[in-house]
Amino acid sequence: MIRQKPDMPQIFDLIVVGSGPAGSACAATAAAAGLSVALVDKSPFPREKLCGGGVTGRSIRYLDEIFGVTPDSDLFLTSDSVRLAFGGRIISQQEDAPPLQMTMRRAFDATLHNHAVTAGADVFAPVRISAVDHASATITLADGRILQGSVLVGADGANSLVARSVFGRAFDPAQIGFGLEVELDRSLIEDNTTEIDLGAADWGYGWVFPKRESITLGVGGIHARNPDMKAHFQAYLARHAPALAEQGEIKCKGAFLPFGAYRKIPGGGRALLAGDAAGLVDPITGEGIAWALKSGQLAAQAAIEALAGNGPDSAMAAYLRRLAPIHREMDAARRIRALIYARPVRAYFPRAVERNPSMSRTYLRLLAGELDYADLGTRVLFRLARRLGGSLLPRRAA
Repeated sequence: MIRQKPDMPQIFDLIVVGSGPAGSACAATAAAAGLSVALVDKSPFPREKLCGGGVTGRSIRYLDEIFGVTPDSDLFLTSDSVRLAFGGRIISQQEDAPPLQMTMRRAFDATLHNHAVTAGADVFAPVRISAVDHASATITLADGRILQGSVLVGADGANSLVARSVFGRAFDPAQIGFGLEVELDRSLIEDNTTEIDLGAADWGYGWVFPKRESITLGVGGIHARNPDMKAHFQAYLARHAPALAEQGEIKCKGAFLPFGAYRKIPGGGRALLAGDAAGLVDPITGEGIAWALKSGQLAAQAAIEALAGNGPDSAMAAYLRRLAPIHREMDAARRIRALIYARPVRAYFPRAVERNPSMSRTYLRLLAGELDYADLGTRVLFRLARRLGGSLLPRRAA
């Protein structure tokens, strides 16, 4: 085998940076279509990843569509019992909720990465990137190797190096979210009930997600509105594992989350952004796997179309056309979030949910991916506003 000189570029149709759900979906789709694909990641697989690990019905559909992965896989534990709380107060308990699949991201991401490899992607991992040229879809590795593509896809998370090369920074600090979580012993809960506590953080929530071998507990929300997220985390931990909380601070993991602040133009030059790098995270539920998978697939399809037609410079237009439905969903979700998290309404939210069981059912259907925000329509939004804020509206005298 002839070794390539470090200063001689290796040429590919597509370079994908990041092999999480978005990057693996992109690489697998493009490689299966016959494109030469370089899949680049800073870590070897399997690797750890901060994430609650909730996999929605929408995610399951995309997993089957892209990878042929189904919910009967050993990757998942099914939870169809969901408890909604607000600051520790239970406001709804659903024993027949739309099912959520719980997974450990270490195994989940490794499985998707292996699918991309099987499809034909050439893996460069673990490697460090020293330079990104988004205009020419070229990256330089720390060891001097140069990878040149016709199209570049940045699927490298919230702190995306590719996004920084395009915009100068990966995200807007005023809009980014932040989360803290810890893995706890499975014996702490006896069943498979998922908990969502909508009062555990400001403009965010806390979660307890049961897995096959552990429990993930965490809190997350808009970073600027939670200057002491660690205190929120400790308070939430104390409610569920008081003995651990009394031992003092325990080691938890933290990460920034692009909580609904998406890039309207996801990239620049010949670079497209997918998944967290494009800010494609549900503004209300914080769920990002579904749109990571779908945007990765769409980025690959855009690259395939561009290279078969008008050339790599047309990839962004092709990508934006495909992303339009997701962007509309994000916009609708942001409008709803502004309503339910508004400070005058927030105090009435728990009582509104308790009095209107259909509200919690709608939320759980959204969380599970059975319902789109656009499906709610303006009339439903108006009814939701009246339910949440009716106590604040002036009433006519009798």
